[in-house]
Amino acid sequence: MQLGKIYTAQPDFENPHIIEIEVDISSQGIPSCTIVGLADKAIDESKERIAAALKNSGLSKIKQKKIVVSLSPANLKKEGPLFDLPIALGMLLADSENELSFDTQNKLFVGELSLDGSIKPIEGALSIAYGAQAAGYTEVFLPQANAQEASLLSDISIYGVSHIIEVVQHLSQESAETPNPELVLSPATYKPSEKLVQHRTDFSDVIDQQSVKRVLEIAAAGGHNVAMYGPPGTGKTMLAQAFCSILPKLSTEQQIKTTMIHSCAGVLKDQVISHPPLRAPHHTSSYVSVIGGGAEPRPGEITLAHHGVLFLDEFPEFDKRVLESLREPLEEKHIRIARSKASVTFPADFILVAALNPPSEVYRSGSLITPADERRFRKKLSGPIMDRVDLWVEVPKINHSKLLVGSTKGESSVEIQKRVVMARAKQATRLGTGRLNNSIHAREIRTLSISSEAKQVLDTASKKLDVSPRVYHKLLKLSQTIADLEGSNCILPVHILEALQYRPKDIL
Repeated sequence: MQLGKIYTAQPDFENPHIIEIEVDISSQGIPSCTIVGLADKAIDESKERIAAALKNSGLSKIKQKKIVVSLSPANLKKEGPLFDLPIALGMLLADSENELSFDTQNKLFVGELSLDGSIKPIEGALSIAYGAQAAGYTEVFLPQANAQEASLLSDISIYGVSHIIEVVQHLSQESAETPNPELVLSPATYKPSEKLVQHRTDFSDVIDQQSVKRVLEIAAAGGHNVAMYGPPGTGKTMLAQAFCSILPKLSTEQQIKTTMIHSCAGVLKDQVISHPPLRAPHHTSSYVSVIGGGAEPRPGEITLAHHGVLFLDEFPEFDKRVLESLREPLEEKHIRIARSKASVTFPADFILVAALNPPSEVYRSGSLITPADERRFRKKLSGPIMDRVDLWVEVPKINHSKLLVGSTKGESSVEIQKRVVMARAKQATRLGTGRLNNSIHAREIRTLSISSEAKQVLDTASKKLDVSPRVYHKLLKLSQTIADLEGSNCILPVHILEALQYRPKDIL
């Protein structure tokens, strides 16, 4: 008896599952094809796609044989059409009438087949390659359209293929006495995009609003959460869009994790995400779409904003359940979702940028504001949520005479980004690569360098304002970021005083 054994994987963010495929083909018995191992409808339907693809590619005719395909581990549910290619290769190996033979040791295969044998793109290619590398595999064969994405990994050979014949020819050449170089595939190499990222809005496009720009610079430098409030139409959305333009490019590790998330979620637009993503869900978005969840837990907007920015416009208009659920990711940088079928933890390390129009501003615009509106506003913005936002800044109205005067433009995003990069470099030296001041743990607070005068100012203000220990620590983190931007090696009273300006105020 000859069995075809081959390996593939099912994407699952940072923990993809390695799947072993075994195929048995017999000329005896009633012709049929059975797939066992908790396969979903898409995999069950692959029987017809694979049979047509092999026939149209001239590789094998297996329609009139009894075929059993086993996917293990058998207790793990298998989903999606990406098992087409490995199952087809397993059938070729198991067919006794087929003279093709090739070595599949340390190799992993994924891909959806068309009826003509061509291979279509899949979701989660980078996650699969990441898992294969961790499991000790040395080669991954996947669709050509996904090769650039997966080639971000440098310690594993990625082969992009566009047709099943290419795979068979390449594998057959490995065991040939005199290989044909023209039939041997070359591993994909990562080529960083030379296209300059054009942000929708530059800081120089925003007229005036210097105090707000200063706050956003501090937020970018230390990874702090920020809330902007003021009358409608003063540029809060425009400032949030410009915020991404002052954030540094993602590191290679961050690019891998961010691209992996977007690829698994099926929302990857570019081959690789090299700059911090901006996610801006509408305030009518459901809890599941923002936080994540569902019968089979899926990531929400907060996970898609990992290593980027989550912009929540009309912040108080979001469902209270959504706002309260932000407490965990804002503090822990991940979100735990427990369901009856599964319990998962998704990454959610983002900078929150919130925009809101207080009821008082609605009143000033001429609309009637009732006590019920004020109560609803206060109820939505609970104390714990407000405490987790480090910077609060008013976005005032701009004098109309300045709107068309180009000379009032301030610094460009490139100039501000240079200071942000320098400040982050100081934090990396002090805390470790990839860490920002917003991630300083309570036990690390004592290691910050603060002058005795600054400590006295902070203690006096904290006692007068009756702040919680959490807020006290946040003031210290914020002051450290301001010191880093100023190039100071020590927190001074002026840094504490500036940080105190950005505490939440009675914005009603």
